[in-house]
Amino acid sequence: MEDAIEITPRGLALRVSLCLRGGLHARPAARLAQEAQRYSSTIQLISETGAADAKSMLDILSLAPPADAELTLLADGEDAREALCGLARFLTTLQE
Repeated sequence: MEDAIEITPRGLALRVSLCLRGGLHARPAARLAQEAQRYSSTIQLISETGAADAKSMLDILSLAPPADAELTLLADGEDAREALCGLARFLTTLQE
């Protein structure tokens, strides 16, 4: 997973595929936001419809990513690499 991390002008980026039948609805969005809050870095979740603060459940819900969405995690800060790996692992193992 770490080898897929890209360096961008806005921070480190990692693409992930969402594998939830119902998409990123309230319960998984809340769990994702809670997991993201463990890191000090600024973390954004980017989809085709826009970008959201990954530490905010309401921001994540505003994206309304569907079940098979391709998302990009963007992190900037001291623990950005650790945050991307942890959140990508979290998203790929997340179950409804």
